Amino acid sequence: MDPEEAVPDVGRALCGLASRMEAYESQQVRIGQVLDSILSRLPATPAVAEIPPAVVVPLPAMSPAREPRIPPPPRYSGNPQACRGFVTQCQIQFEFQPSQFSCERAKVGYVMSRLEGKPLEWATSLWESQSPLSFDVKEFLQMFRTIFDAPGRVATASSRLLQIRQASEYAIDFRTLMAETSWNEEAYKAVFYQGLSSRLKDDLVSRDLPDSLEDLIALAIKVDTRLKEHQADKERSKKSHPALALRFQNPMIPPSSPQFTTSPSEEPMQLGKARLSAQEKLRRRLSGLCLYCGGQSHLAVSCPVKLGNTPASSKTVVSFAGSIVPKSVEQSHKFHVPVQIRLSSQAIPVSAFLDSGAAGNFMDLAFAKKVGISLFPVAPPIRVFAIDDRPLSTDTITLTTGELSVQIGALHLEKMSFLIISCPSSPVVLGLPWLRLHNPSIDWSSGQISRWSQYCQRHCLIPQPLQRVTVSSTSFSAVPSVYRDFSDVFCKKSAEFLPPHRPYDCPIDLLPGTMPPRGRTYPLSPAETAAMKEYISENLQRGFIRPSTSPAGAGFFFVKKKGGGLRPCIDYRGLNKITVKNRYPLPLISELFDQLKGAKIFSKLDLRGTYNLIRIREGDEWKTAFNTRDGHYEYLVMPFGLCNAPAVFQEFVNDIFRDLLGKSVVVYLDDILIFSQDLETHRSQVKEALSRLRENFLFAKLEKCTFEVPKISFLGYIISSRGFEMDPAKVSAIQKWPLPQSTKAIQRFIGFANYYRQFIKGFSSRIAPILSLIRKGGRPNCWPPVALEAFQSLKDAFISASVLRHPEPHLPFFIEVDASDVGAGAILSQRHSADGKLHPCAYFSKKFSSAEQNYDIGNRELLAVKLALEEWRHLREHLIRSRSILIIRT
Repeated sequence: MDPEEAVPDVGRALCGLASRMEAYESQQVRIGQVLDSILSRLPATPAVAEIPPAVVVPLPAMSPAREPRIPPPPRYSGNPQACRGFVTQCQIQFEFQPSQFSCERAKVGYVMSRLEGKPLEWATSLWESQSPLSFDVKEFLQMFRTIFDAPGRVATASSRLLQIRQASEYAIDFRTLMAETSWNEEAYKAVFYQGLSSRLKDDLVSRDLPDSLEDLIALAIKVDTRLKEHQADKERSKKSHPALALRFQNPMIPPSSPQFTTSPSEEPMQLGKARLSAQEKLRRRLSGLCLYCGGQSHLAVSCPVKLGNTPASSKTVVSFAGSIVPKSVEQSHKFHVPVQIRLSSQAIPVSAFLDSGAAGNFMDLAFAKKVGISLFPVAPPIRVFAIDDRPLSTDTITLTTGELSVQIGALHLEKMSFLIISCPSSPVVLGLPWLRLHNPSIDWSSGQISRWSQYCQRHCLIPQPLQRVTVSSTSFSAVPSVYRDFSDVFCKKSAEFLPPHRPYDCPIDLLPGTMPPRGRTYPLSPAETAAMKEYISENLQRGFIRPSTSPAGAGFFFVKKKGGGLRPCIDYRGLNKITVKNRYPLPLISELFDQLKGAKIFSKLDLRGTYNLIRIREGDEWKTAFNTRDGHYEYLVMPFGLCNAPAVFQEFVNDIFRDLLGKSVVVYLDDILIFSQDLETHRSQVKEALSRLRENFLFAKLEKCTFEVPKISFLGYIISSRGFEMDPAKVSAIQKWPLPQSTKAIQRFIGFANYYRQFIKGFSSRIAPILSLIRKGGRPNCWPPVALEAFQSLKDAFISASVLRHPEPHLPFFIEVDASDVGAGAILSQRHSADGKLHPCAYFSKKFSSAEQNYDIGNRELLAVKLALEEWRHLREHLIRSRSILIIRT
């Protein structure tokens, strides 16, 4: 603004201020007059002795309390585990240093100043767009935690409560995790007691346990402290009475040399080699002896004893232990294990030498070339020495294998690579790194590996019990000769071992604040009791279940099979009700069949064990616990009855065959169909499918598999190059179906019929009278004539159902629609050149709602056209691509 233009405005403002000052002064005058008049009316007061003036002692000036200095929180870059602590540190800044933040936006700006990476990018977009979140720090931090905090924190804390074990920090960890969960005190007590070590439980069993959780924690800490003190007293007692030091003669030292006892100053594993005194050092130097071992003809720097005791891990080259015994004795003491090296089309058996002196895993060059293993160069080459620094015959390693699948024993599998050397006596050598990683327990009397380490239990297949699976050639005579190399995939015993943990383990995530209920124990008949004991014994031996101390427990009972046997069932309804659902979809059967057009040869594989081929996610096993009158057990494999079991298994098999789905393979849970146009291609595709089953430790039921046929039964349908039709066995079942006399029986018939509804013209209109029997007011045991007629009409329609052809995109499509008073129906057909007739591809029907039934006939016909086009909308892309014709008839 121009200064000259601003002068009038300033003048007016000064005039206003002057008038206000005059008003204030006049008010003060009036107030003084009123006070004088009040004082004049008051009575006179008697004189009082003059009080000496008080001595005023000036107090030191008190400055306002200073805010504590709090260091700023470290910068947050997006780690979910650090999110909660970062937000808490920011809130502490706001609470104890309020003067630093004049408004809510200033607090948001401070939080942003401590961000970096993706969190900063997210916050910057809110700041620049003037989002309401940037003006409210509470809402900002709430959204911040929603995005960046670790998901499932409560569920994770609940899981960790069941995993933490014994230590002085146990109570601290337990209380920390309690703050993030919302169980009741009884559940906390049960889980806390379960987590105590066996030693503590043994001590507590003789005591009266407190009623409250806090008293139980205090008692456990007290007992644990005393047990540790007792152990420390024992160790101090041992040190105060040391054992006599061992003495022995070193053959490298002359008899005249003094002997030395062991002491803490010795080098590791060098018994009898104490530090030399000054006199001994001088004597050895004058005599020309080694200062390390006392031997002649060499110095300490090249002492073979010293070099032989240097750990292999300190060298930068690969080393082997040298032989110090006669060769005949050495061979008899070597420990070999049978292994299988799995290539794409075969499993090669070989004996592997376990060598604790080898600094790596090695394979013989001639063996690798013989079996056709691909080799790759090593850059730079690796020098090879014996343990005493002598170069071996192959002094450098220049080749290595790729990553190979190696199976040891029955089901221990891992992927590993080998360095290539010339070692004909041992084609495969597993060295010290492998032994340290897997740490196998060896039964030296039988020469077998008896147990694997915890690492193997998590990452490799666990044989329980360890045994060799032998495959008899006569057992698999039904396998075509071209697939005999995959006979192990059809081995029944192989499916009876505990599978390994995989990324597809079945998780059981619970809704926040919930606990699996404890179900009832069902009474069993004598026959059921015998079946239960047999079931428990078999699955304990296989390793599928184990004894449990879980606070959860579902009911265990039996239902009768159609063949007369007993099927074990576990009531997981309570667990399923509080489980977070996995919505992975199952395939649409109609879409599966659309992918089979043009196929002429089919093979089917039926998996053995199905859900038992999947492990329960580690840490979730306790949630599957079930009760029997003989004990409390929990599953290590996925049992039947879990709500997420079908979705987990479908995702697993879909990922195995991901690149083959729709091209040569269709998969529905444990049923696998392989289809091809010619025999040669088909055989290579079946081998590929079997190879993938082998690699993922899945096994097939040979008795339910079919190979290389032009017509095959799959999911209740008969599939051929012509199309698909109902299975004759199912048609026969419908033909013999008795008249249902209860609601459950009617529902079973409707469910069975609905599965094949695409074969029946006008299915919805036909079944409407039967549906009315099970609705409110219906009488399922009293069939009116219209319902009896509908029942017989449906049975006749199923018996006379035609074959549905596979849609051919290059041929014209015909849609015939019709509408009645109660529903709509449509037929999708194509005219084939072979006979010039229309052949149905699919049927569609739908019952009208009560409102739709009020439409006039024209609108009902139009609605039928709309519904038919929506049903077969997936064919639109084929029509556009092939420029085919669609004809609609009403």
